[in-house]
Amino acid sequence: MPAPATVQRPPAPAAGPSSTSRRPGTKKAAAASEPARGTDPRFENGPLAVVDVEDGQVLAYCPGGLILDVPAKSLPALVDWTLGEAKLGQPKLSGPGKDADPLLVLTEAALERYGLPVALTDEERLAGRIPEGHKVIKQLTRADWKLTKRGFGPWARIYRPAQGSERACVQLCIPSWHALDSRHWGHAAQLPPAELARLLGMYASRVMTPRGSTAVTGLELMTALHPPTRASEPDADGRRHSEHNPGSLGKDPVDCAPCEAPDGHPLLKDLPRFHVRGPGEKLFEEAYDWARPLTDAECTKRFLVGIDVNMAFAAGANGAAVGLGAPTHVTAPVFDPKLPGSWLVDLSHVDLSRVKAGKEWVELDGELLPSPFTPTGDRPEGPAWYATPTVAYAVELGYEVRPIEAYVRYDNGRYLDSWYNRLRDAYVATMADLGVPADLSPQEFLEAMDGYKERDPELAIVVAAVKATVKGGIGKLRERPRGEGWKPGEPWRALSRPTWRPDIRAAVISRTRVNMHRKIVKHAAFTGQYPVAILSDCAVYAADGPSPMAFLPYRDGKPLPGGWRLGVSPGMVKHEGTQTVLWGEGVREQFQAPQLNLARYIKTGEVTDEDDGE
Repeated sequence: MPAPATVQRPPAPAAGPSSTSRRPGTKKAAAASEPARGTDPRFENGPLAVVDVEDGQVLAYCPGGLILDVPAKSLPALVDWTLGEAKLGQPKLSGPGKDADPLLVLTEAALERYGLPVALTDEERLAGRIPEGHKVIKQLTRADWKLTKRGFGPWARIYRPAQGSERACVQLCIPSWHALDSRHWGHAAQLPPAELARLLGMYASRVMTPRGSTAVTGLELMTALHPPTRASEPDADGRRHSEHNPGSLGKDPVDCAPCEAPDGHPLLKDLPRFHVRGPGEKLFEEAYDWARPLTDAECTKRFLVGIDVNMAFAAGANGAAVGLGAPTHVTAPVFDPKLPGSWLVDLSHVDLSRVKAGKEWVELDGELLPSPFTPTGDRPEGPAWYATPTVAYAVELGYEVRPIEAYVRYDNGRYLDSWYNRLRDAYVATMADLGVPADLSPQEFLEAMDGYKERDPELAIVVAAVKATVKGGIGKLRERPRGEGWKPGEPWRALSRPTWRPDIRAAVISRTRVNMHRKIVKHAAFTGQYPVAILSDCAVYAADGPSPMAFLPYRDGKPLPGGWRLGVSPGMVKHEGTQTVLWGEGVREQFQAPQLNLARYIKTGEVTDEDDGE
């Protein structure tokens, strides 16, 4: 018997209970930033809906304010309705790609209506799913629906095998099962249905329909923009076949180089059990965690001012040439800065007291600078493995390099450019909605950033989620075992993905760290000022005033070319926080740690075990 026709309701009136936001002063921002209803008639109601129950009626709240009556009495019927009548989904992001499956977000009331638990037990939470024998899973099985290998968890996927090019798949997001991690989604899980639909719809329209955690979505976005296969030209019989899509990572995983393999990888299974690999055996490209004692001159200043690079890892990905295929081992290679790979080379001879900044040699106080070649900022002591951007920077600083061996990738390209562009645009557009446009003067920017999250807390969550998508997506390129009963030397699940690429992660982190060091050198050469601490993308300087303007060398509103620059775009900096020099010295004395990394605590001044580096 066919389900009744869908009834479309207008958005709830302003006087109603809580289907729309009532915060004063946000109505205009909300209206300006609503995602446009999809122009594709198949998906005219948007990419997703939040399913709730009100007065016994099941309702689906769509991002544009539309509310649909849902006739489905069971979960299998809800899936059928979603695919048959709801007109939910999102067009593909790339020519050979696939349309995004519709996403249903189930509130606690909807879970109860469809026979699912409102919360997972501790055992289910650890397993990441409800038991296979649950009555709802049996209902789905009887209706010929399948679940992916991950089972029925916070981000369940319900599907039938594709018939030709037609996909039949619906994804569920269950906030009360902790699908929306509060570290990245703030209080989103507690929002009323209409507001949650608006928030997730904004993220979906600007990034993509969420496919899981922000990290999973970051990785899925790479694949959506560069699908592994495409349709070939017609053969003699007029048929098209699936073929490799140039510029993608393909559909099959490739082995990394031994030096790129994390501990426990199958490539390393023959190493002695407790062997610790040193820099000459293991590529160690990580973000900065460096600090030094203040000089006497810095102690006379009043403030410590932190600046933070916007979307630093996204900026590091922009323009990066990365390997698309497997590595080739080369001995005694000539270094090529355009060739992605990992190089074993001795950079201990690079002297930071005399380096090239642009075309000119400059004299610096090398003792006050971190080394650009190690995350700790310590000078290397001999040959070590580095990603191409790190070695290229040694050459840029004016020093000769002679690699001993390398693993290079002749098949390469700027795989992450479109990924960067989409996430940059999402971030910049959402910040503009929050009153921080890209065309502000430095002082206007600092003023606009003050309290920007309070202007529309839901849009501020979208900004946080976009940033987490960048960082998590890069991290997923080298995902480690997650339980799974894994033992060292055995493969783990993530290794079966073409997107398990620790070399790409290393290249992005390398570029991010080098980008930061380049600005530090420019700033030091021009002003004589050096950072006292760096954590990931946050740098702390001693200054006479509490604002970044107290030490950034702006002239007539223009920044130092190649140096730090205030602004909202990725790669530019914002004010992270200010504390006093007395606070910094007091904290270090209290913990008896003269090189405690003050960048970790500069934002709030509270010294905790938490890492604020973004």
